[in-house]
Amino acid sequence: MATALNQFIAVGRRKNAVARVYLRPGGSGKVIINKRELSNYFPTIWRQIAVTSPFEITETVGQFDVLVNAHGGGMTGQAEAIRLGISRALVKSNEELRKPLRDAGFMTRDPRMVERKKYGQPKARKRFQFSKR
Repeated sequence: MATALNQFIAVGRRKNAVARVYLRPGGSGKVIINKRELSNYFPTIWRQIAVTSPFEITETVGQFDVLVNAHGGGMTGQAEAIRLGISRALVKSNEELRKPLRDAGFMTRDPRMVERKKYGQPKARKRFQFSKR
């Protein structure tokens, strides 16, 4: 679904992170996250690779400009949420890209969340030290 600006919009989620991805065709391959460059927002290389890997798998590197609004969660959650959002937007732009992205595991929303803390315990599963006497 392309909007009036000829862009493809998708949402990616991971843990508590949510990323709204706007994919604009005919660009130079720039990735802007929260009004900052990719290398500035994610200084570590492996997070940058996680964000741009859908383009490498579908061989569409440099064909789209990406604008992302990400919030919530941490750096890893946001990086993987952006990856899911980019993958979904690529499928909206070209349905034939679904198979390689599905095979790479980029079209599946990771359902794992942090387990909540229980009362009477210091963390979700950790117990206070037991004392017999």
